Amino acid sequence: MAVETALSFLRILEQGKPLPRVVAIAGPQAFIREYVLDAARSRLARDGRELRALQVGASGGNGLDAALAEIQAPDLFAPKRAVVCRIPRARRGQDDEGAADAESPAGAKTGEAALAEAIDRNTLVAELILAYERDSVPAKIRRSVERAGTVVNCMRPFDNQLGQYAAAFAHKLELKLGADAAEALVARYSADLAAMANALAKAALHFDKGHRIQAADLMEAGAMRTPELFELAESLARGQIAPALALLDRAIALGRDVFEILAVEVIPAVRRMTLAAALLESGRSPGEIASAMGFSPTSGLMARAVEGARRFGPKRLRRAHATLCELDAEFKMGLRRERQAAVSQMLVELMAR
Repeated sequence: MAVETALSFLRILEQGKPLPRVVAIAGPQAFIREYVLDAARSRLARDGRELRALQVGASGGNGLDAALAEIQAPDLFAPKRAVVCRIPRARRGQDDEGAADAESPAGAKTGEAALAEAIDRNTLVAELILAYERDSVPAKIRRSVERAGTVVNCMRPFDNQLGQYAAAFAHKLELKLGADAAEALVARYSADLAAMANALAKAALHFDKGHRIQAADLMEAGAMRTPELFELAESLARGQIAPALALLDRAIALGRDVFEILAVEVIPAVRRMTLAAALLESGRSPGEIASAMGFSPTSGLMARAVEGARRFGPKRLRRAHATLCELDAEFKMGLRRERQAAVSQMLVELMAR
């Protein structure tokens, strides 16, 4: 039927539209994968489905065969069933088609081949959710699910999608989210969606269902975390070297990982400033820049991006962004050991006059 993003699939759940018989969830963002899976399970439970959970091993086709037998077998005591099948990350050396495409001695297909055939023939008597702990659904299964159901891609959110995720988190908690609260959550947590969802979950403990959450409610409910990363982005935009380095040291001392700080906060902040600098250089007004970047003109993220763009200029920001991306790649490949020193040096080079 379709390939959906995580956000569009969450909207389908919110609107109460009927779910397809088969859903496959995959993507590089583990939190989004788990959140979408939990939302789908909750929806199926509300629809009166009895949920069955299966764990498929990554070492062969037997796990998938057992899952397929469960999905195809009728049940007199639970005629409305939904099977949630979790498939862990493939072993090293396993190709995109999966490792379970063998045939039985009798010539019958097993593993992924049998599951794909059952999906194509629509012989499943229960609704099926396939949760892959990997970046993509195996090609054989993906083609069958796209024809019969929905594939949900859980990718890293763009900056202009963060407020939409905040609204989706609030809707699942049966709360409404004010515009100022959404801005506060995005400014504080940026792309750290797990912390954003946790902040709203804490706030939900203090209010009745249907309450409209405002920014002041989040502060009063104690849902915000210590704002090291938010202040670090603000210090970057203002060119304050000493406060930025102090906040970086403090965040690490409190348990934040250097890799996370770089990927979640520093690189997105520099990327926004770089884009704002390029637009300013082309003669765009702040309002036009906000529209191009998908922000409200009064957004705190927008204001800091423009401030930093004017302070540093496009050439320095482009050079800094390229260097930070190289650092990120080196961290992922294990080529850098002194991560904190490397990030600190980069911040000094960016903000030094």
